[in-house]
Amino acid sequence: MTQTLELVVHITHEAGVKVGGIGAVLNGLLAAPAYRRAVPRSIITGALNVADAGEMERLFAPGNGLKCRYSRPLDINTLAPALSQQFRDIEDSYGVRIIYGRRPFAGVEHEVLLLDVSTIDTSRVNLFKYHLWDKYGIDCGRYESDPEFARYVHFAEPAYAALYHLTADIAGARVLLAHEWMGLPFVFAAQMRDARLWRTAFYAHEVATARLLIESHPGHDTRFYNTMQVAQQQGLSLEDVFGNQDDYFKHALIKRAATCDTVLAVGDRVVDELRFLGGALQNTPIDLVYNGIPAGEIDLDAKKRSEALLQDYAQVLIGYEPDFIFSHVTRFVTSKALWRDLRVLQHLDPILAQAGKKAVFFLLSSYEPSGRSPDQIRQWEADYGWPVHHRADNGDLLGLEADFFTQVLAPFNRRSQAVKAVLVNQFGWSRDRCGQRMPAEMRFMDLRQGTDVEFGQSIYEPFGIAQVEPLSFGALCVVSNVCGCVGFVRRASAELPSFPNLIVADYTTPPPDWIFHSPADALRLDQFGRDLIEIRNSQIVAETIATRLALSDAESRELLERGQQVGCRMSWDVVVTDYLLPALQRAIQLRL
Repeated sequence: MTQTLELVVHITHEAGVKVGGIGAVLNGLLAAPAYRRAVPRSIITGALNVADAGEMERLFAPGNGLKCRYSRPLDINTLAPALSQQFRDIEDSYGVRIIYGRRPFAGVEHEVLLLDVSTIDTSRVNLFKYHLWDKYGIDCGRYESDPEFARYVHFAEPAYAALYHLTADIAGARVLLAHEWMGLPFVFAAQMRDARLWRTAFYAHEVATARLLIESHPGHDTRFYNTMQVAQQQGLSLEDVFGNQDDYFKHALIKRAATCDTVLAVGDRVVDELRFLGGALQNTPIDLVYNGIPAGEIDLDAKKRSEALLQDYAQVLIGYEPDFIFSHVTRFVTSKALWRDLRVLQHLDPILAQAGKKAVFFLLSSYEPSGRSPDQIRQWEADYGWPVHHRADNGDLLGLEADFFTQVLAPFNRRSQAVKAVLVNQFGWSRDRCGQRMPAEMRFMDLRQGTDVEFGQSIYEPFGIAQVEPLSFGALCVVSNVCGCVGFVRRASAELPSFPNLIVADYTTPPPDWIFHSPADALRLDQFGRDLIEIRNSQIVAETIATRLALSDAESRELLERGQQVGCRMSWDVVVTDYLLPALQRAIQLRL
């Protein structure tokens, strides 16, 4: 017996506006033709963070494309009388405000259900909090001082009530997809109220406990993954080794994801990390659902046109036309391990110098997600030559940017001969955003299409879409072995005799004479131990890059053709058809 999938509800903090990685996943999935053919109706729901003025401004900005059908504060109501009355009753009962309408995800419109819970009557949800403790063992009082936790607990019941009325006519299978921990309180509310109505899935875009342990210790991924490997071999869980983590509310929630019918993981490492959490997750069904990547199709002439724009820009900035373009497009956070890029370039610099070749490394990354104003950029460009030079006393270098530029990037540039690094700490890649020295024709896609090498050697990276986006444009993609995308690329390229486009940097495997008899041995790995491995293995990465850089049109064409072959096997349509839909169907059949 089978049941037709009729509705998928995505619960996420990026329902109203795209903020980061989950927003990119939503755009990929919801716009994929295979998804639209298989899922007749999708609703994306989440809590509004009304304290974030920027988020609220973006929500109603014309570019966001929100078409509102119901909002009492905005005096908008085009719903049927019965449904609008139900929405009003929920708002009055809970002290919340509902916004319902449609907005585009990568150009394809879907329903959105948003709630402002900033004025909720907290006494109204006390019974729900009691049930969270009684049924799931979650002590809300322990975490409610965290505004994120409180927002999504307060959101759960009134949002589910609104969804219930919004989907009363659904006859087929209906799935709740909790994107990360934010969706779990909503799933719990549905399980308590109408467990038989819904199939539920937890979509693990990361394992927050693993991220915290990796980022907060100087041994980073080297320490954590060696510890995890030894511990799992000995049948030990994360808490057996690292101690109880229940002070961290995300950990407490994720452990309860085993109550869902299935768990989806975006990478092979995420599967291992979830199992490592122990408890019921050791035996819960976990399906791999990789992220997709844009499968662009360009010819060599188009790639060379983009490369020429980047070479012109480099000529203006650093005084020479580079033979090779290197890049890293990323967020400016610890997990991206930007220092590893410079470690590799330190080894690659003398190799290129000896060969009589030059390169430029464009690091497009900003600690300030909204970027600097174009007027500021033009002023700094004129005053002191931004983005080659930077200052930390005028709003230019912010947060982690200051130490990275002064202690890592600038010293590298002073010593290097053949490679110069340029930190473009601005949101965007065009003249209007990045100053008058950038070619007028330059667009963001030129950076993706024209690069020869894209770096992404993260210490924690559940998947890593950005690292492999230039794959189908013929770039060499240099990623660390902890990146979830490695598994997908290897599957997609398995039938090829070779695939030089992917270079995997291994910063977790210790030298052969380092033997870990127990997790305690691996736990001793600190920054010194990690540095030793990075220094040695980054040289291997540099030598591999040097042997694979294209030196002729024929070699460039081969990398381009290979990249497009593999890229099309990693599209969002492939993800939906081969991974997501089979996982959802298994969850549907599980309880028939």
